[in-house]
Amino acid sequence: MNEAHVHPPAPDLHPLLARLVYLTHAAVLDAEGFDDWARQPGVAMVVFAEDPDRYKETLDLAVVVPELHATGGRHFRVGLLPPAASRAVAPRFGFARWPAFVMLRDGHYLGAVDGIRDWDVYTAELLRLLAAAPTRAPTVGIPVKAAGAPEASDPSSCH
Repeated sequence: MNEAHVHPPAPDLHPLLARLVYLTHAAVLDAEGFDDWARQPGVAMVVFAEDPDRYKETLDLAVVVPELHATGGRHFRVGLLPPAASRAVAPRFGFARWPAFVMLRDGHYLGAVDGIRDWDVYTAELLRLLAAAPTRAPTVGIPVKAAGAPEASDPSSCH
């Protein structure tokens, strides 16, 4: 693993996010080191944090994650992507709401839970994801146009 991209909690990290790091022994990641960390063997939870001033729910997830880690028997490692790193990495996983966590096994996508949920939903999803087979991440859709194809605004276009 490239230790240069795993950081101790930053002094500007919100105290509840710092608590999450402390209680789960989470790695504080940056976008450049994310892949190296994610590919390590085993199951991992990646926490996508946003600026708590913009997304208050980030602090709710900061409290929930240590509980989920304990509920899961601490059988997975935790990585925290602070806001800037979260925004850089998030498009690769296609979740729709902030905050979110993504589960990986050996660097392969198992699934994600976005937004804030009821505790029962969190625990059921965690158990489902821990047992899930890896799949392709649902990346954010980007329109693709064949070379030479008419623009959508072109009246001769059929769609």
